[in-house]
Amino acid sequence: MRHATARSAGRTSAALHRASGRVRQYGERFTASSFANNITEGDVTTGEDPVVREAAIEALGNFNGTALAIDPSSGRILAMVNQKLALSAGAEPCSTIKVAVALAGLSEGLIKADTPVNLGGHYSLDLTHALAKSVNLYFEVLGRAMGFERVKHYANEFGLGELAGYNIAGEQLGVYPDTELPAADGGVGRMCSFGESISMTPLQLGALVSAIANGGTLYYLQHPTTPEDIASFEPKVKRLLDIKNAIPEILPGMQGAVNFSNGTARSLRANFTQFPVFGKTGTCSDNGTRFGWFVSYGDSPTGRIVTVIFLKGDRQVFGPKAAELTGEFYRAMYEHNYFAPKPAEPVQSATTQGVGGR
Repeated sequence: MRHATARSAGRTSAALHRASGRVRQYGERFTASSFANNITEGDVTTGEDPVVREAAIEALGNFNGTALAIDPSSGRILAMVNQKLALSAGAEPCSTIKVAVALAGLSEGLIKADTPVNLGGHYSLDLTHALAKSVNLYFEVLGRAMGFERVKHYANEFGLGELAGYNIAGEQLGVYPDTELPAADGGVGRMCSFGESISMTPLQLGALVSAIANGGTLYYLQHPTTPEDIASFEPKVKRLLDIKNAIPEILPGMQGAVNFSNGTARSLRANFTQFPVFGKTGTCSDNGTRFGWFVSYGDSPTGRIVTVIFLKGDRQVFGPKAAELTGEFYRAMYEHNYFAPKPAEPVQSATTQGVGGR
């Protein structure tokens, strides 16, 4: 991954300022339903963690959505509820695309967490607050400063446009287009703020945030479905991402989304406050269907866990709702002692091991 170093602060500020522009807004009539029955029908659950799966089912309720939980240290899928939707062709990522764009801007050396970016006039904002509040204009400016080819380079490096899983039956590709969105539709700025013209799957998003959670390893996600799969499970590395220096810069904004009083994921704290959660919401719509995304990793006392909740429907689904359900998800696992330290294995003496006397 290329790092564009030696850029002066003046050059960066000028490039970002030239790239500023307005965000096109529009309304839409929603025709899809936010609720569905039997969303778990057909799910293959042999290799899943029963506590995690039950918590995900409980959190989703009868919402038309999917919940995915991943161990970021190995890429193992702990639970995947509504596998038909999770493995589908994906959907517009909405504002969750800002995670990839932020990592790209950090990798290019254009910004740091606290770099003030001029968004026009006397209005400046830094990455931490832009992520926490999901400010579209900031990411339009950043995307235009990088240009489509660099943005696409990083998106592909981070796994967009390719399968996230390793031999997961039924998994479909998302789409990262080869050409920029027309200028009349917002161009690369619109792609970087809303993800317009991009199709991303819950697995792709989960794999990327797993790499943030584990320090830069992009694992193939694996979903064991037989006892043999479970017994022979081994992590499979897709590639190492050069994001070690970017991770400390992006985390304050992802934590701010949850912790700030005006963070877009503050609804999570209504249900869960026991350990830090870093995340990003997304809300947008397409052809009468509204999407609500929330991706996060929880930094529990016993290890990190990545979750993706993706909802489809009408005005009743949006990113903050997915964040609220994620709080219920973490709380259900917490109440079942999932995050409690496991008792240490007793140390056997030489005698009990059958060594003494030989």
